[in-house]
Amino acid sequence: MQLTILGSGTSMGIPVIGCSCEVCTSADPHNQRLRSSALLEHDGTTILIDAGPDLRTQMLRQRITKLDALVLTHAHADHIGGIDDLRPFTMRSTRSLPVYGDPYTLGRVRHMFDYVFVQQPSLSTRPQLETRSLQPNFTIGSIPVEPLKVMHGPHAITAYRFGSAAYITDASEIPPQTMERLRDLDVLILNALRFDPHPLHFTVNQALAIVAELRPRRAFFTHITHDLDHATVNQQLPAPAQLAYDGQVIEIAV
Repeated sequence: MQLTILGSGTSMGIPVIGCSCEVCTSADPHNQRLRSSALLEHDGTTILIDAGPDLRTQMLRQRITKLDALVLTHAHADHIGGIDDLRPFTMRSTRSLPVYGDPYTLGRVRHMFDYVFVQQPSLSTRPQLETRSLQPNFTIGSIPVEPLKVMHGPHAITAYRFGSAAYITDASEIPPQTMERLRDLDVLILNALRFDPHPLHFTVNQALAIVAELRPRRAFFTHITHDLDHATVNQQLPAPAQLAYDGQVIEIAV
């Protein structure tokens, strides 16, 4: 199984508009971070995790031509804002693209992109989407999917376990029952916003504490602000943790 980091940045991306800090003006491509998203591929099945405003750029960069499903973590704009750019995928297909999420997230998608779900014919193109509620355990093609509850400040959002890998973004707390489902991982993708505290996101040190407790074989931090220089912070991080970067391909044990 293979996971590609499509975007490792926070909601404003990096460089941040109008910012001239060292990270935003860095020549290191690892410091150029699109909004958080990932792609999971195994045995002919391709799953997109979140569809933020940078979706078009991410799909073109990675030369993605086929999607089998979209799974959503939550309904914030930096995670669903690119849904309209799914049009080329469904224009080339005879079937709708399944979109998985919790009831609130799917409700927001149907509200924000209401024209997608109107039954009347349209003179313009629109993505053909089919919203599907999450089940405790299910499969998409050849990939097992287990949705897991995490907290984004006061709000519950969805993390996912895919076999021996897990993807968690925008979390500030992981409930004990979810922690138990995150053990024995080959790869953990976890948000680590910055070093300073934030009410809605793990800091780097909080993420490190999670890694120390769960003990995955490898951990990659995502949803990163311009507070973190890639090379500098990676030198400071203890194994098995490191900062993820856009375009990174991670092989996962099946």
